[in-house]
Amino acid sequence: MENIFIILQSVLLGIVEGFTEFLPISSTGHLIIFENITGFNRQNAAFVDMYTYVIQLGAILAIVVLYRGKIIDSLKNIKPQKQNWRVSGLYFWVSVAVACIPGFIAQMLFDNLAETYLFNAVAVAITLFVGGLFLIFAEKKLRNNHGQDHLVLTLKQALIIGCFQCLAIIPGMSRSASTIIGGWVAGLSTVAAAEFSFFLAIPVMFGMSFLKIIKIGGLAVLSASELAALAVGFVVAFLVALVVVDRFIKYL
Repeated sequence: MENIFIILQSVLLGIVEGFTEFLPISSTGHLIIFENITGFNRQNAAFVDMYTYVIQLGAILAIVVLYRGKIIDSLKNIKPQKQNWRVSGLYFWVSVAVACIPGFIAQMLFDNLAETYLFNAVAVAITLFVGGLFLIFAEKKLRNNHGQDHLVLTLKQALIIGCFQCLAIIPGMSRSASTIIGGWVAGLSTVAAAEFSFFLAIPVMFGMSFLKIIKIGGLAVLSASELAALAVGFVVAFLVALVVVDRFIKYL
């Protein structure tokens, strides 16, 4: 009976992750709140930590599937062109790598502090409220100032977006919202900012999730029922994210 309850919790949290990961509303913040509400956070601590990062991999896999055409095209066009190397796939992925640098540095410096003091429901609730106000303010001030629709960014634009992504180290501060606001500041349209945020999430989320899983001890530290719950959450997050991201871009 207990195993069935954990699976049901896993389904609910997978839905929360898939729905919130790429909307500007903080998936980590909502997961922390729902883990408190459902009592999921009272499970084995290693399992709870592992679960958060494994289902994020499910959500990011949805981006890979939805944008597989653009990803394949960028890899086919990876060779720089003499006339204008900025239209090559290599330049695009270089801009993504540049945008990853500030977040990587922030993660190395402040990750342990954030986990120690900010991964609780009260801190998350406050940050969700403040982050929401920040997003409303940024949308009113910045959204209509610029309109670059393509994803051929300058390295300066990529760095600006990467600096804003650092805000997401605070649980409850949405990574998607941070990078979209950074995109507005850098001069991108909302759709271009959102799509660059999705591409940026691929190396960031895969890298961070794998590092966290290794740090926790890998899947070997979990029981069979916990592994089953992970698999269910992964699949649910993937399927929900597929639908949500597709609808989100159409809405934008």
